[in-house]
Amino acid sequence: MGVDALSRTVTSPGLNGLACVLVVGAILTASHAEAQAGANLQDRQSLRDRVFGRNLPPTGRYVSEQGVGFVLDRTAGSRPLLRFDNSAETWALQPSPAPRGDVIYRTDAGDEVLRITPDGGMTLYTTRQPQGTPVSPAGSAEPLRPTPISPVDLARALIRQSGLAGRALGRTVVIDAPDVVPGSEAQVAETAAVAVEAIARVARAENLRGRASRIRRILILIGDRADVSMQGQTLRIVIQPARGPVGRPSSARIVRAVAAA
Repeated sequence: MGVDALSRTVTSPGLNGLACVLVVGAILTASHAEAQAGANLQDRQSLRDRVFGRNLPPTGRYVSEQGVGFVLDRTAGSRPLLRFDNSAETWALQPSPAPRGDVIYRTDAGDEVLRITPDGGMTLYTTRQPQGTPVSPAGSAEPLRPTPISPVDLARALIRQSGLAGRALGRTVVIDAPDVVPGSEAQVAETAAVAVEAIARVARAENLRGRASRIRRILILIGDRADVSMQGQTLRIVIQPARGPVGRPSSARIVRAVAAA
């Protein structure tokens, strides 16, 4: 039924008919506005991807002058992924403009990781090299995708990470993941590994060890927004498995949450 036919159907004489016409018009206007808003958002995201991805080097493996190797995966649009060699964590980087046309890529905690110049030059920033070090390509690499695991494998992974957390803190730490749904197992396992690494990092800092020692439980939940917080003796982490690393707080963000509690 077309718009004209629908209008004719509801336009009976009197105020009731007029009210129906107004309701139909409002619905059609709202639907059009919603569709237009969605199209505008897609256009902005597409433009953002083109602008920030313009000079970003291709997916591959890279090595700094100090020998720090990592894989850069730019198949996720304007949020490139990065994983250092011998690390279980995949970082989702957020681009922002910098002077001279450079682009800085930061973690969700605001820490600078990469700086890309207009001609494609890359500088890596780490805790050991806070002033930055040049990076060179070192070959091709596959996109950073989690390997699917079974529920049994997830249970084993959580037990293993619980043991690692216990050794880091010197007491039992329980890891709970009550919201696991089929297909989310790999993301939950990586979240547990990232959380335990963050806790161990805090525990190694003499001025922060007391903060980490409060943790008795790591609770991993599935929600509509990535989040992390300390609630009493529980480290509460919310993830969006469908969004991959973008839908999970990084270890840097977890460290800050524990340190601030």
